Amino acid sequence: MSSEQSVVTANEAFYRAFEKKDLEAMTAVWSQGINSLCIHPGRSAIRGWDGIRSSWEAIFQNTSYLEIETDIVRVEVNGDLAYVVLVETVLQVTGKRQSKAQSAATNIFERMGQKWYLVHHHGSPLLG
Repeated sequence: MSSEQSVVTANEAFYRAFEKKDLEAMTAVWSQGINSLCIHPGRSAIRGWDGIRSSWEAIFQNTSYLEIETDIVRVEVNGDLAYVVLVETVLQVTGKRQSKAQSAATNIFERMGQKWYLVHHHGSPLLG
């Protein structure tokens, strides 16, 4: 499998964990480092795995259903760093409220050993 395909596979694992609200799978995707960074759409930056994990835990606990579609714009690999730029469409059901939103997202992965880990996720809402 090429490095680019391995990064795409890691990116798919991230969105599968997100959609399934699977904290254990999300933990396996992310780097556990203190320099990991996550910016959920419309929110402040969260630095370090502990805070990032807590943010996903809150999202999963407060969401009864998620459906996510991704449209990859670009995948780039340079040594042990790679990024995926995409548009994510998220259908979220929270209680009796349903919302559908699109975000432009950038996911940065770092290869450690033979595996790609997510070290940065940034989603910005697309308006319109």
